[in-house]
Amino acid sequence: MSDSDPGNAVPAVNFEKLVQRLDDAIEALEDSRPFAKPAKLPRLFDIVRRVLLQPEGCAAVAARAERLENAGVFLGTDWAEPSILLPYLTTSSLQSPHADTVVIEALSELRLLAVATGDYWHPSVSAEQAHHYLTQVLALNLSLLFGEGGEAEREQGKLALISRGVIEHVAREIGYEHVIDRLIEEIWRILQQRPIQVTSVRRMITQIALCRTDPAIDLGGAGQGAERLISSLYGPTQACREDPGIPVYEERLQSMDTVALQSEATGFARSMHDTGLVSPYHAAFVRYILEKQDALLTEALGLSSTGRDCLLCYRELVHELLKEGVFPETAQGLYGLALMLERGILYQPPVAPALWRQVLLSICPQARERIQLAYGYTPQPRAWLIQGVMNMLGQPLGVGQGHNPTCQSARALSMWAYNDPDYLLQMVAWAARDNEIIMHFEGQPVSSARSGGGVASEITLDLDPVSLVVVPHLDRIYAEMGRLCVGRPGDPHQWVNPEFHGWSAGRGFAINVDVETGKLLDLEGFLRHFYASYHPYYNGNQPLIHPQPAGIAITDSAARFIGWHAITILRVALDPEDVMRVYFFNPNNDSGQNWGDGVVVSTARKGERFGEASLPLEQFASRLYIFHFDPLERGDSADIPLDELQRVIERVHVSWGRDRVPADISLQAEPPQSG
Repeated sequence: MSDSDPGNAVPAVNFEKLVQRLDDAIEALEDSRPFAKPAKLPRLFDIVRRVLLQPEGCAAVAARAERLENAGVFLGTDWAEPSILLPYLTTSSLQSPHADTVVIEALSELRLLAVATGDYWHPSVSAEQAHHYLTQVLALNLSLLFGEGGEAEREQGKLALISRGVIEHVAREIGYEHVIDRLIEEIWRILQQRPIQVTSVRRMITQIALCRTDPAIDLGGAGQGAERLISSLYGPTQACREDPGIPVYEERLQSMDTVALQSEATGFARSMHDTGLVSPYHAAFVRYILEKQDALLTEALGLSSTGRDCLLCYRELVHELLKEGVFPETAQGLYGLALMLERGILYQPPVAPALWRQVLLSICPQARERIQLAYGYTPQPRAWLIQGVMNMLGQPLGVGQGHNPTCQSARALSMWAYNDPDYLLQMVAWAARDNEIIMHFEGQPVSSARSGGGVASEITLDLDPVSLVVVPHLDRIYAEMGRLCVGRPGDPHQWVNPEFHGWSAGRGFAINVDVETGKLLDLEGFLRHFYASYHPYYNGNQPLIHPQPAGIAITDSAARFIGWHAITILRVALDPEDVMRVYFFNPNNDSGQNWGDGVVVSTARKGERFGEASLPLEQFASRLYIFHFDPLERGDSADIPLDELQRVIERVHVSWGRDRVPADISLQAEPPQSG
């Protein structure tokens, strides 16, 4: 719901000339009198920003760290005395939307890197102190190392490239081994959410594996828990334990008897379901047994009786999906296929014919080009798209929006995969084959080919194959539907969301922000209505039947407002500790986020299913600003205890609603008097 520039493209420049301009700017700052230095800083910061956007920019700036500090770049700022800097404050600075804040934080990290590596002797901080500080900074900013962008990063645009580049440069220079344990924890936390797009996870596991095998890197006691992660990709079974390579492994399969093949199948399935990652060797194994030992397919996919029955009923279709869509490069599709069979959605009459169409689908040049740009030329784009379809149907809550402000489109794909799989397959067919999707807005056709631009100025390539092909079309249609609402009073989501997401989205609409002024609007009534619609204690204990679109006000770890964001409310239920929680889908790549004021989103161990995020209902309500409901089932306003209502309202007022409280606000529900 943001319209920030993804900012992935960095224009080519003459790096030597840019560095010379940096040297000139430093010299100008050095030669200026103290009272004149502030006037020189804007030009210097602008050049530093441009240098840091280049591949070798961090090294160039770090080499000039001593000159920069002595010239006065930190004078009068919080960064002037490095010995008192606090590592945890770097997160908000590196994710700031203000260019100068990001640049000066980057300069500070590169200065301390120069100190840590012995290139700069600093009078107030030792090399050991600088090294320890940077280790903490890396551990606290793993999301930048890890490649999972959040709302704050999307709001930054190109500034996010600087933050990420600096953290990656620091990690390379001081060594990944110093954060390896935290990195392993982070990988497992991400994998618990079972994302579809696991490229960044694979990259970091590979980095850990390289650290473990590099004799120049002493990990000490670190990385002890990495074995399961590394083996899941490079050696999940006995026959490929030492990572011999696909050709050698295929030769070994030729000489295996039934017992050995059975052992391989079981080992692959155990590893896949344990981690959510699929080894390329697993794909090679499945392609081999399809020819002669397809009875082992059930074990290789780790299917229960439900999945096994579905496989037997649709054996020919499953075989075709595997032959056309699963190769060592697209091995991850096996996990999607296994979960798709476990869901039993092939029993829905339209799904199997739609998948047959997908197997035979011709792909238009535009979709083919996007897939090849993102994934390469081997195997064919059709294989990547089949893999993507299997993953999305098997993991409807694993969809991520990548580094794009397209949460609405990602949410729609997830809702269709979850609730309306044949409709999703129709969208894929239209986008991939025809390069056009036509939806309807209040009876009027809306074409992605004839609409104006979308919310995103461009769609980046860090997406799963289905999103890569379909999201550009959905983004344009969503924006066009918004344009058709111009002139209507109120928020356009009231009309766009039900038309865009489908019949199951409630036509009733509630919002607690006045669109024209941005001020809070009847917050108490909004909350009472939400409780009456969703809280089991106030809605007659009616479970949510269809997932519903909703909007939240995203805040950072300091509870400061970042932007509006689209999510899906999936269910409301008691967690294992009898706390009423809202379980929701967040397309924001990583759902485990700290929204400040004690609101920390959980993704595991609170009753979550794979892909779900959750919060206690009170905390969730404090970030909610839009929800949908069935107007025929609204019911009475919930009689919420006044102290609970007051707690939610106070959370709004100290976070995203801080500057939105109307001057004449009067809260009807007063907190109970003590004593």
